Amino acid sequence: MKVTEESDMAAGDNAQALAGLKVVELGQLIAGPFASKLLGEFGADVIKIEPPGTGDPLRKWRVLKDDTSLWWHVQTRNKRSLALDLRSEEGQDVVRRLVDEADIVVENFRPGTLEKWGLGWETLSERNPKLIMVRISGYGQTGPYRDRPGFGVIGEAMGGLRYLSGHPDQPSVRVGISIGDSLSALYGVIGALLALQERHRSGQGQYIDVALYESVFAMMESLIPEYDGAEVIREPSGSALPGITPSNAYPCAGNNSADGESTGGEYVLIAGNGDSIFKRLMLAIGRQDLADDPRFAHNDGRSRHAELIDGAIADWTRQHERDYVLDVLEGAHVPVGYPYTAKDIVADPHYLAREMIETIRLGNGESLKVPGVLPKLSRTPGRVEGGGPALGQHTQDVLDELGIDRETQAKMHERGVI
Repeated sequence: MKVTEESDMAAGDNAQALAGLKVVELGQLIAGPFASKLLGEFGADVIKIEPPGTGDPLRKWRVLKDDTSLWWHVQTRNKRSLALDLRSEEGQDVVRRLVDEADIVVENFRPGTLEKWGLGWETLSERNPKLIMVRISGYGQTGPYRDRPGFGVIGEAMGGLRYLSGHPDQPSVRVGISIGDSLSALYGVIGALLALQERHRSGQGQYIDVALYESVFAMMESLIPEYDGAEVIREPSGSALPGITPSNAYPCAGNNSADGESTGGEYVLIAGNGDSIFKRLMLAIGRQDLADDPRFAHNDGRSRHAELIDGAIADWTRQHERDYVLDVLEGAHVPVGYPYTAKDIVADPHYLAREMIETIRLGNGESLKVPGVLPKLSRTPGRVEGGGPALGQHTQDVLDELGIDRETQAKMHERGVI
């Protein structure tokens, strides 16, 4: 487990894939900040602009410790915090001066907001023709819904994910994280890197228009061709994966009493949907008859009899404790696992060996476990530079770099601009 000190911030800049890039983050909460977090992990200088006094609302989201969100120390790591009032003319002028020297701007306001402040794409790109701008919004910068407010959960619903989440004949459920925002951030970063590559040829910047609902929709696999080509509307299926058999959650010993009531036991997830894997799975659970049945040689046949196959697997798993099931199926080279909790994750030796759990030192000297960095580059890997900054922690440094003298800074502070 790697321990990262805040004093490591300046170390090894020349080993970072994005070293030398300057990013101005105008977003808040999840999608925009997650995108710039990824850029910062690989060496970009990310200047996060927050409202003076209150800061990014994420500072108060989820579980707080010492009056600050623990999430904050993941979402805002590797960034510098500039407290600046974007609604003031002086604040807007500071942004324009920052953008003159920036490579990328990341924002996730409702379309039209930056334009109202004189910070829209046309204005900023005219000042800096090489600028790349990542614009993340609920519905995109165009279209009849562009002016609607849109959070991740709405994008997940419109994108088709929410309808499929849950069990048949029950209300749909949300994924337990803000997956729509995070997917949009990933698409934003992909777009920014594509634009950087193209800029090497043309010398020109461009903007990337990312919509939350489209980022979710892009993940929906065969949803649309199945509807158009076969008039099939995909339905929620609980823990199963319809048309891919077997792939489901199965109860282990202790899950059900004699009358079928749940007793709080554990589940395993088994993916035996490859043809050769299916045979190994059936042999492992003592069902040679199903392994040899010609009806089940390929996925289409197995899917027509999914209930029979799932029943056979569940009959076996119910007889055994989870660890036994895992040992047997891992020995048979069948993909198997179980739903990890946070406790399981931080104790798992594979997570630790892959440096996916890092321990950082916060400004108060306390340690905190946080997720590691992805993707993993062999020669220029990313890094974590301690926890998230205090509000306005780097305001003076950033303004000094812009050549704004201390007397002017003091007056800006008096007026609440910084």
